[in-house]
Amino acid sequence: MQNLIDELLELSDPEVDNKIIKSFKLKDHLCPLIFDGNESDGYTIKNDIRTKLVEISDQFIDFWGVEFFIHDIILTGSLANYNWSEYSDVDLHILVDVTELGESKVLIDIVKEFFDAKKNVWNEKHNVKIKGFDVELYVQDINEPHVSSGVYSVLNNEWVVEPSMQKESIDTQKILDKGEYFAKQIDKLINDYRQNKDISNEEETLRDKLKKFRKSGLEGGGEYSYENLTFKLLRRNGYIEKLMNLRNDVIDKKLSVS
Repeated sequence: MQNLIDELLELSDPEVDNKIIKSFKLKDHLCPLIFDGNESDGYTIKNDIRTKLVEISDQFIDFWGVEFFIHDIILTGSLANYNWSEYSDVDLHILVDVTELGESKVLIDIVKEFFDAKKNVWNEKHNVKIKGFDVELYVQDINEPHVSSGVYSVLNNEWVVEPSMQKESIDTQKILDKGEYFAKQIDKLINDYRQNKDISNEEETLRDKLKKFRKSGLEGGGEYSYENLTFKLLRRNGYIEKLMNLRNDVIDKKLSVS
């Protein structure tokens, strides 16, 4: 495997932009394709963008096939913040109360699984873009905290959490070092799997480790924690997709009879 730091920075060619690491840097304005306004007077989402996001949300909600009260529709993530880039997605969250049908843990788990399944099928089957940005739909429980420094209510056309231009210190080398560590672990698992080794436990352990790694960063340092930025680095370079595809291959192999 090529050293990930070399792969990302392409150090042999100083003229090549380090796009991925640069994409983490804060801009001095929100994305002009999505928002009108400026830092002094404030930003509001463009009318045509808002109308289209509501239309997309309505289609997604109809796809559920069940009735749930919609508490809000929000735009969050980097496009609702100053760290937007060409890699950003339109993170559109539909807010519901998963206890609406009952408060037993079993029922809540079933409701969450239902919404996760619907979200996955929708996102896999549709390729909707807004101004070139992929639209990713989620169902968010109003009872769970959502860590984000930028949240815009599409329904109410106002900020729920207004982003700040406060500059964050980003340790790029620390992100690259940790990203290289996880990338090597993923590539090793893929190589072992191709050699017909049983990697079930190792694959599950690595997935859990990555999940806890990112969660601890979000809870401790927020969106700009090095843990969350490392996860974004791995996702933007295809390593998270590699790991998820590997998981599916392992499950398929277990369930098959040759």
